[in-house]
Amino acid sequence: MKVAIIGYGKMGRMIHQILRERGHEVSVIIDEHNQEEFASRAFASSDVAIEFTRPTSAVGDILGCFAAGVPVVCGTTGWTDALPELRDMCAKGKGTLLWSSNFSIGMNIFMALNRYLTSVMSKFPAYTPSMEEIHHIHKLDHPSGTAITLAEELVANDPAVSGWEEVEEPAEVKDGRVLPIVARREGEVPGVHSICWESEADTVTITHSAKSRMGFALGAVLAAEWLSSRKGFHTMSEMLSDYTETTGIFS
Repeated sequence: MKVAIIGYGKMGRMIHQILRERGHEVSVIIDEHNQEEFASRAFASSDVAIEFTRPTSAVGDILGCFAAGVPVVCGTTGWTDALPELRDMCAKGKGTLLWSSNFSIGMNIFMALNRYLTSVMSKFPAYTPSMEEIHHIHKLDHPSGTAITLAEELVANDPAVSGWEEVEEPAEVKDGRVLPIVARREGEVPGVHSICWESEADTVTITHSAKSRMGFALGAVLAAEWLSSRKGFHTMSEMLSDYTETTGIFS
């Protein structure tokens, strides 16, 4: 498989390493210094592209992939106001995209657990949820795209929760219908996400802690292998359902 890498920071280099280990060929590496490569033969020959850049460049990169007819796996967050338009383009046959706020296999299992736990806890109004996420100091967006995904899925599965709000401490949110999210930036932390359900009787907490960026990079490469033969807009839930040969767990 020929893979184009868009963005060559820490994630891009890890993706390059994993692609070599899995026997794939890197067709071209594109960053902010060689954008003309989107029009190159090498890029057009790619079976798939993997994009990890910045929120300000992600949409342009995805459109560059669409124009060249190259399916793209995108892990950049902080730009998703434009996602409905890109999904519509995919539905009209103008591009192929798999976007996820987090490509870690463990995190996507955690997301499935969050959806299931929320549907159970919603039956017990004595419990109120809160969330905390911690990332390295270089992360630009907050809350993280992963935290927002978790929050949106929690809201969708609990009718008593009407939305979310970023705060410095959970107690700042006075409306019990609003999910408080505390976003901390500390050192070089790859990513920690905790969701807490608290009542006067006890506390239920689930946590996912990334040990390094390697899990995100491997998940992105697995997604690229899966996407290369497909068309339209896809999700990690679809990919994991295929890999595990299960239905319903990841939806």
